[in-house]
Amino acid sequence: MQQHIQLEIPEHLRHKDYALAVRRLLDLSYDSGDLSLMKEATAFSKAWNSNLYKADAAEPIAAFFSTAEELLAKATALLKNTTSTTTSLLQAVNISKQYNRGVFKLNPISVQIASGNILGVVGENGNGKTTLLRCLSGQLLPDSGSINYSLLQSPDYYAIKSYVAFIPQRIPRWYGMLKDNLHFSASIAGMHGYTNEAMVEFMLERLNLSSYASLNWNQISSGYRTRFELARILLQKPQLLILDEPLANLDIKAQQTILTDLKYMTAWTNHPMGIVLSSQQLHEVEKVADTVLMIKNGTCINHHTTEADYKPERTIIEIETTASREEIAAALNAIEATIHFNGGFYTISTTAADAQQLIGSLITNNLPVTYFRDITHSTKRFF
Repeated sequence: MQQHIQLEIPEHLRHKDYALAVRRLLDLSYDSGDLSLMKEATAFSKAWNSNLYKADAAEPIAAFFSTAEELLAKATALLKNTTSTTTSLLQAVNISKQYNRGVFKLNPISVQIASGNILGVVGENGNGKTTLLRCLSGQLLPDSGSINYSLLQSPDYYAIKSYVAFIPQRIPRWYGMLKDNLHFSASIAGMHGYTNEAMVEFMLERLNLSSYASLNWNQISSGYRTRFELARILLQKPQLLILDEPLANLDIKAQQTILTDLKYMTAWTNHPMGIVLSSQQLHEVEKVADTVLMIKNGTCINHHTTEADYKPERTIIEIETTASREEIAAALNAIEATIHFNGGFYTISTTAADAQQLIGSLITNNLPVTYFRDITHSTKRFF
């Protein structure tokens, strides 16, 4: 993974994606495990975010590029003989759960999670996502089935709590200065003195929280509360990170950023993790998840890792257009297709053409398509 980052950073710089290059240099410094290099990368990121490298020009000043190249060279040397491996973290087999009150039941579900992988759990509210996540995190005891935490020899409650970190949708209130909470969390994880200071400063910068570190809980939005909780958990270095609806309190840009960052963090070779996250944001989750599990009425109705696992019988696309259903049908008159209107979008399904042929027919007939998505392999097809 390090070699991939080392090749990636110069490309980001060349294409002027400077903010991403800075974030990836932080990741590379973390992978090195060298606190001095992490401090340098943190200082570099702070200078970038403070506009110290931008001066009055549109392009960064020369010192930005020379510092980036220096950090890249140092990290490359430190990571020369480092390799990454994938380790099984959890296997759950046919776990189910029914509450004493109410009629809801989580029907038997099996999942497995490895380091470096993201499992996305999607579905509408009240269908069992949180129940599944709480079972996996050890907060709920399944009624049946088994959960094996692969790296734990004696998986008692306390061992599981250290092994698995769970971030709920409603995060408990923090008291006092936010930065002090992070220092306290790092000290509990065994980090003291210079290490504590370096790791907290790094995590604040990596999650773009440095500007808010001296505030308290009431002074930040719910989205930033989620990110501070993530920083706190990452300092504890769990093997498995479980997040319940982490996108719920974030705007679109923040959703994309945090999902991308989570993808990068699973690949940290200094401390690779597995991640499980639930969400109703199907498209965003599918872009980063290695495996997607969809739950409906407590039952898993879709669970595949790659497109090779799923052999579709039909092509399904969704479009947004000002054209009528009749005009769409006329444009597709040579293709036998079903057209449904759903929530502002038209869903078109057929066994007679692929997605390119469908959209091609619409464009050829001059239909004004303002949005198009192939959902043949997406969990969106179940809605």
